[in-house]
Amino acid sequence: MRLNDLAPAPGARKDRKRVGRGVGSGWGKTAGRGSKGQNSRSGGGVRPGYEGGQMPIHRRLPKRGFTNVFKKIYAIVNVGDLTKMESGSVIDEAALVRAGLVKGRRDGIKLLGRGEIDIPLTVKVDLVSQSARQKIESAGGTIEVSSL
Repeated sequence: MRLNDLAPAPGARKDRKRVGRGVGSGWGKTAGRGSKGQNSRSGGGVRPGYEGGQMPIHRRLPKRGFTNVFKKIYAIVNVGDLTKMESGSVIDEAALVRAGLVKGRRDGIKLLGRGEIDIPLTVKVDLVSQSARQKIESAGGTIEVSSL
């Protein structure tokens, strides 16, 4: 067998429909678009979802869902991110913003335990995971949790 012997299975490939190529093809003259009207013109037709001026279904149906206006959004900082800080320093919100670890609006800062740390730090945050607390304290650091 050679490359020129390769061919798709019979019936696997189908020629595209060539409309507007004469009356003998069965798709001549109006090319399957009908006689007149918006859809027979080039560029004709309406946008998806348009219902001829009737109130569209996406406006007729009731909406589902809920937005909790009291939800708190916490900036997440991992223990491994604190390795760039100096040993013995106090890590609070201002220090994290200066280091570029916290950006944008937030309701507090939560420290999570991903990564390793081996320098003692004093960390002042709003929430701490159990594994993060364990890693900071095993490195000789302390954690101060502010009440929200």
